Amino acid sequence: MNESVAGHDASLDNAKGITTFAMKIVALLLVMLGSFSTAVLLPGIGDLATADMGALTGVVVTDAFSWCAVPLYAWMLVNGFRRTHAAGWYLARLAVLAAVSEVPYDMATSGRFFDMTSQNPVWGLCIALIALMVLRAFQGRRDVASWAIRIAVLLAATLWAYLFNVGLRLGLVGEGLMTLVFAVIFYTLARRENTMMLTAGAFGACMFILPVLGVMLLHWRSRREGYPAPWVKWLFYVLYPLQLLAFGLVGMA
Repeated sequence: MNESVAGHDASLDNAKGITTFAMKIVALLLVMLGSFSTAVLLPGIGDLATADMGALTGVVVTDAFSWCAVPLYAWMLVNGFRRTHAAGWYLARLAVLAAVSEVPYDMATSGRFFDMTSQNPVWGLCIALIALMVLRAFQGRRDVASWAIRIAVLLAATLWAYLFNVGLRLGLVGEGLMTLVFAVIFYTLARRENTMMLTAGAFGACMFILPVLGVMLLHWRSRREGYPAPWVKWLFYVLYPLQLLAFGLVGMA
């Protein structure tokens, strides 16, 4: 993988690689695996204090594979941010999706209609997008004030994701915080492909290893979107809360 120059992403020269459409399908399937883990498998083992260790390990491992989707969604967020001419409208769409998904997410993760122990990870995409908007607003500036604002916003975003348990999975991993870090890595190191991937891989390794698999998948990404029809890209906004609702209803039945 060659270092890209002048902002050109060298890996995207691979026209035969994984399209955005294919990447979204993979990411959604991984998310569904996590929903299945918390909505169906976790309630099935009963009291955690007396649960069989093998069954509990199976739940954790199954959910852990869903964490591979985090770098994929972070990359798609950054890619969408680069392409859009209306970042505010992009943020509004994500905020609506996050709000719509919150009750189904609580159903699928806790078996309740309202639960504050974890907020759905789409809020993490919103937080990351706000951070990216600030970074772009001060792009090219090297004065002390602009650096102070960048640092303050990134710290605030980190605290927001952490304190509100955005995307907290099984009390182990905060997908919201992971999304923020991956997005900042992909955005700030876009001109250096190797450095970007190595940094993302190192961070993924610190997050219980498995997110590295998602980073590896990005190595084979393509410049092509690959949607069979223009409307298909909007379908994923619907499928995410629907799969949460479906698994939530099954788990609560």
